[in-house]
Amino acid sequence: MPIRPENRERYPPDWRRISDGIRFGRAGGRCECRGECGTDHRAELGDAPSWPRDRCQAVHGMPHPVTGSAVVLTVAHLDHTPENVAPANLRAWCQRCHNRYDAPMRRRHARGRAGQLELPI
Repeated sequence: MPIRPENRERYPPDWRRISDGIRFGRAGGRCECRGECGTDHRAELGDAPSWPRDRCQAVHGMPHPVTGSAVVLTVAHLDHTPENVAPANLRAWCQRCHNRYDAPMRRRHARGRAGQLELPI
């Protein structure tokens, strides 16, 4: 997922190398989500053969097995803190899993912004 310009400075200068290492080194180009996004990936599979049945089946560059859209692996921060690039805090996830995982945080932030008034300067 693209880094918002206002957050760019929060990422380390070697973020591309870290991201590539997580997505293609550790994860082998496959989504690492095992349900952290709130999806029961086993239920999505039915009788389809797969690698670990509890893991999302999305593969970078291939059609997503559920949505059919092209998969681009992203790197999610489990604690939503871009400065924390410890490998245990990072997961290679397809856009679907990443967006589902981030949705509750985005809703909380949106509710907070909705209650704020813009005052003229």
